[in-house]
Amino acid sequence: MVAFLSAWPWDNLGKYKYVVLGPVFAKAFFSIIYEDFQKDSWCFHIVALYLARCLIYQLWVSYNNMLFITRNRKILEQGVDFNQIDKEWDWDNSLMLHTLMAFIGCYIFPFLQNLPLWDSKGVITVLLLHIGISEPLFYWVHRNFHNKDYLFTNYHSLHHSTPVQTPFTAGNGSLLENMVLGIIIGIPVMGSSLLGYGSIKLVYGYVLVFDFLRCLGHSNVEVVSHKVFEKMPFLRYILYTPTYHSLHHTEKKTNFCLFMPLFDALGNTLNPSSWELHKEISCNAGKNSKVPDFVFLAHVVDITSALHVPFVFRSIASMPYSIKLFFLPLWPGVFVVMLAMWLKAKPFLVSFYKLRNRLHQTWVVPRFGFQYFIPYATEGINKQIEKAILRADKLGVKVISLAALNKNEALNGGGTLFVNKHPNLKVRVVHGNTLTAAVILNEIPKDVKEVFLTGATSKLGRAIALYLCRRKVRVLMLTLSTERFQNIQKEAPAECQPYLVQWITPREQGWAPSGTHFHQFVVPPILSFRRDCTYGDLAAMRLPQDVQGLGSCEYTMERGVVHACHAGGVVHSLEGWTHHEVGALDVDRIDLVWNAALKHGLTPVSSSPSILTKSH
Repeated sequence: MVAFLSAWPWDNLGKYKYVVLGPVFAKAFFSIIYEDFQKDSWCFHIVALYLARCLIYQLWVSYNNMLFITRNRKILEQGVDFNQIDKEWDWDNSLMLHTLMAFIGCYIFPFLQNLPLWDSKGVITVLLLHIGISEPLFYWVHRNFHNKDYLFTNYHSLHHSTPVQTPFTAGNGSLLENMVLGIIIGIPVMGSSLLGYGSIKLVYGYVLVFDFLRCLGHSNVEVVSHKVFEKMPFLRYILYTPTYHSLHHTEKKTNFCLFMPLFDALGNTLNPSSWELHKEISCNAGKNSKVPDFVFLAHVVDITSALHVPFVFRSIASMPYSIKLFFLPLWPGVFVVMLAMWLKAKPFLVSFYKLRNRLHQTWVVPRFGFQYFIPYATEGINKQIEKAILRADKLGVKVISLAALNKNEALNGGGTLFVNKHPNLKVRVVHGNTLTAAVILNEIPKDVKEVFLTGATSKLGRAIALYLCRRKVRVLMLTLSTERFQNIQKEAPAECQPYLVQWITPREQGWAPSGTHFHQFVVPPILSFRRDCTYGDLAAMRLPQDVQGLGSCEYTMERGVVHACHAGGVVHSLEGWTHHEVGALDVDRIDLVWNAALKHGLTPVSSSPSILTKSH
């Protein structure tokens, strides 16, 4: 049995929970179309305020996840993992509740429907009511939520269940505590209106500033300089900081205030290390943070996939990439950003996680997939990759792995260009194709006797062909000539299921017999055109179970799964290998790299028996 008022009444509705706001939106729409909007706009303002509040939270989360700006200002260095993202998925429940409370309140108190646009006297009234009632009331309620075991366990523990504070943590709580919070927000607004000083602009201003400060306190990014408090010490008791509130979440017995530490001082619950810790974090802001052991150097795939990053939409980035309908209106803005990145940008940090106490980061070259096929753009792309490698070398990164088109043979010889140009590199440059080959070979069943192979002239295709030949598997290397391919198909035995392992067009797929399984080892992915055939995913591996702070999916990969070239760099780092893995693949190392990956806990996405040689 759940405690009374602890669960949300629309929990079972899932993504359809927003239907509970239907009456509010319908009334707002009706007032715009059919009523005198000047006299009956109150419901429109409730809806507008709800959307504005959602935007405040979203902007704060976006800023919080812009690691290229905030990484050196983090209070807690942990990453936000999938478990926390799922717990905070319904962070906007509180905003929905407050919207419904405002909607009902305007019917109970009709004078709230006819507020003037502005009354300057209301500012002083709101401040007095906030400081005199809302602040002490919140302090008292919040302290009791912690001091009473029943209240904390059933109502407030959810808010403290996530290890890293984010702006979405501010809205993550039980029904009861958010009802209380709604009352605390409403007291200054209602009080000012009862005194005759309420106004529409006052409501917007107070509520949005309230949300802004709530997000500030839960941001895990210290944005308030200690110098402000050194020049004006009294401000320490007027406004809290992210560091101040983070101590409440880590220790739970101090710093209960809403926004003003004055009430903690009066209640003797002010953490004595608050100011010292704030100064320490503020002084270290801007300095280099911990050096990563491993860097995966990725690039943007296309316009819409550029939105699949934590600093745009955290929830979407935590799921495998797929095109969303609401991406379309954002397309022009992303296109402008792409042009700006093309003109002036450098590789930047987008995500990180920890594995065996090693920091792993993903950096992105500010180039989109199609740009790699523009002849005059290749030099600039190589310069960007070179910048990233030299920066990693300067920082002391041990391994940097090149993703997808960043290691294109025609672009830089699979990384050979950079190793030859900078022979004294301390960072190891890795293309990860050895493990990619191993993953593809692992997906080929052990009893296969014949394989049709396209792309055999590429370094990856050549290595796969040589490995298969050593295992007594017949390899037919195809150039995709229509007549030649069809003749081979006629000669193939009926029970043979060919394996095509490079990108081909839907027309070329039509030449393959029914039952064919299409493997793929290059981007872009093969289009699933044939219903009578099966299609493999891009080569990938699942990271070990002890990975920490991983909260974003790598393109179309499932949670916890990374591309094989990424995994290859991870293995290179964990093994402590000191050689560069660039250029042609060493077929003799395929089994070695595969077994090293398994030894460190990386697992294949496909677990079918394969022709790979495994050590025991």
